[in-house]
Amino acid sequence: MQQQKRQPELVEGNLPVFVFPTELIFYADDQSTHKQVLTLYNPYEFALKFKVLCTTPNKYAVVDATGAVKPQCCVDIVIRHRDVRASYYGVIDKFRLQVSEQSQRKALGKKEIIATLLPSAKEQQQQKEEEEKRIKEHLAESVFFEQTLCQPENRTASSGPSLLTVFLGIVCIAALMLPTLGEMESLVPLYLHLSVNQKLVAAYVLGKYFGFCKCFLATSSHLGNFSCVCRWLQET
Repeated sequence: MQQQKRQPELVEGNLPVFVFPTELIFYADDQSTHKQVLTLYNPYEFALKFKVLCTTPNKYAVVDATGAVKPQCCVDIVIRHRDVRASYYGVIDKFRLQVSEQSQRKALGKKEIIATLLPSAKEQQQQKEEEEKRIKEHLAESVFFEQTLCQPENRTASSGPSLLTVFLGIVCIAALMLPTLGEMESLVPLYLHLSVNQKLVAAYVLGKYFGFCKCFLATSSHLGNFSCVCRWLQET
């Protein structure tokens, strides 16, 4: 026996509601606009029931304020303005469309639609045209200037090692090239012969600050010391 697929539980208030239009505009001098139509779409795989609420229900008449929408279908909701008077011009009212599953009472989603009563469609169109005309005139009278390039901030960028660092590196390399104590066949004065420990310190400094990590001190000849330095230069 095949098990029936269970529909996932829907969270209250999180279901998107698809309504068109999202704004209703009524014109006092045009009776054809006193009746507006809201279209509710149901793109889901289950049926929905709906309810229309209003902040000022005495001003409007809603045909079929409650009903149901089949899956993958839509329904039209007719709204009539029945209290057209000058004191309501420009007042914004709100409709709320709530939807829920037919088998449940909790609202799964909601959508608010604003409604406004205006005195005249022609007047509204004239105001819109005048506003567009003012914008065009303002743009025509405007004087435009070339945008100057922003100068970058003066920052001291380090383009390389400092002079002190370079001098320290040269001293360490020179120390490694000097003869080691105990070498007899050397033309360098004896006081410039360095001990193995001194050369180890120089090698450590090079490895620490210059990336000279593979220095093998040669203690027998100048050529060995020089080859050691060449190896470091090639690796770095």
